[in-house]
Amino acid sequence: MMKDLGVKPYLYPMPTYMIGTYNEDDSVDVMMMAWGGICAEDMVALNLEEDHKTVANLKARNAFTFSVPGMDTIKESDYLGTASGNKFPDKFARTGLHAQKSTRVDAPIITEYPLTLECEVVEMQQQPYGLRVLGRIVNVLADEKVLDELGRVDAGKLNAFAFDQMRNGYYAMGEKVGLAWNIGADYLKN
Repeated sequence: MMKDLGVKPYLYPMPTYMIGTYNEDDSVDVMMMAWGGICAEDMVALNLEEDHKTVANLKARNAFTFSVPGMDTIKESDYLGTASGNKFPDKFARTGLHAQKSTRVDAPIITEYPLTLECEVVEMQQQPYGLRVLGRIVNVLADEKVLDELGRVDAGKLNAFAFDQMRNGYYAMGEKVGLAWNIGADYLKN
């Protein structure tokens, strides 16, 4: 039997993406984001609250990196999603993670994150529900350890984790359970 839960933002899995920007003093700021993702072939969408330090940085620099954290950085990534850059200007330094400057956009690349999209801000849309930032992907960087023999990203090697906002948990991802656009092909037969 189905139970009515009312209006809740319940959906699973929610992604755990990391947005990297530079502060006004060129120090690194990173925040975890779950509300957003790919919205076109070469575009990402971020849904953010206006008061985030990251938003001020996006407006000033018009660039960001969009990374997938792995299980090996879950503690640091959780902290970066919990601590506000407005209250902890040294929050990135506290994690012990490392950053290098992107050669394509004015944003940092966190070297411990295995997959990073380098993005430039295309548009910022004020919406009744918050700020929507559209970014164009100008390049993708992947650590060789997450690539398959053909040089493609292997999702199983990312060791990514998803967010469960219904119970405030993180869940490991990675096991391949079927071939997309194929596992259900029997239903196409007459």
